[in-house]
Amino acid sequence: MEWKFKALTDIWTGDIEGKCERLIPTGLMGSIRWWFEVLVRGLGGKACDPTSPERCPDHNKKPTEPGHRCVVCELFGCTGWARKFRLMILDSQGNVIQGQIKANTEFTLRFIPLRPIRDEEWCLLDLTLRLIANYGAIGGKTVFKPSDEPGRQNAFHHMDFGLIDYISGSSVCCSKEKLAVLKYYVDPKQWRHDFGDGSFSWASLQNFWCVKGQHLARQNANESTFNKVIGRKQPKNKAQELEQDNDINRWLAGRQQESKKVFSFKHPEEGRRTFGFVKPPTVDFEKIRERLKEAWQTNDFQFKTGEDILQELCSLKGSNHKGGSP
Repeated sequence: MEWKFKALTDIWTGDIEGKCERLIPTGLMGSIRWWFEVLVRGLGGKACDPTSPERCPDHNKKPTEPGHRCVVCELFGCTGWARKFRLMILDSQGNVIQGQIKANTEFTLRFIPLRPIRDEEWCLLDLTLRLIANYGAIGGKTVFKPSDEPGRQNAFHHMDFGLIDYISGSSVCCSKEKLAVLKYYVDPKQWRHDFGDGSFSWASLQNFWCVKGQHLARQNANESTFNKVIGRKQPKNKAQELEQDNDINRWLAGRQQESKKVFSFKHPEEGRRTFGFVKPPTVDFEKIRERLKEAWQTNDFQFKTGEDILQELCSLKGSNHKGGSP
């Protein structure tokens, strides 16, 4: 099966030297898998972190035994269990893309089965790809933050990467009944679920939110709507300090230089979006909504939760929350 997209920005899949002169398919594969994990957790399943020591497989079980791997590794593979597909990335002429995918380029993701792939897996993959296109981003450098400062907007570390537009594909998830089937399929009891996931379980569609048409950025040396939302001090010379040392700010801001709980994109206008995750009870949707209202000084935005988005992707009637309403 294949899905066709248009790149709204350049897509980054850098090599070990930090360059992006050629396309590294594993860079896209890892990003797709990450969003697949987000979807699975959002449906009530469990997904291992492939970078964690507790990652699949369960070495006490054979590959043919239940509980050997999680539902994500069933499709994407793990040690002792090969990935079920080969990914080809093609240009509009059907040729394999060798160089970096640039903005305004149409491309196709072709998934070639190497072993039988279940209908539920195709459906989960379809939902994942449309989630990325409509509400997320793909590839590397997506943690870069845009800037509204004159003369700084085009600096490399303020550039937008990874936004894509969905053109066509195998949209097989279109009913409430199908969604129920998927929830049954990812049920942890059918897969490996004995690993600890406390450090990454927040990366779930149940905790996801998105606002389209709005961005967070630095306005000048003393003001930053991005820092305002994640709880860091706004002046540039104090931007790594927390405004208040509390659990909410520590979690949103993260320990490293760039937060991976809030993402924002400014260009192009049709792809503009801000999205992120919450972690109840530390921080919930209402707290994020309040901070966005304060940063943007308006209620006039639609705040969508992961549940809203899931209903929408499955062609069900989902609710679109205004910034000031629950």
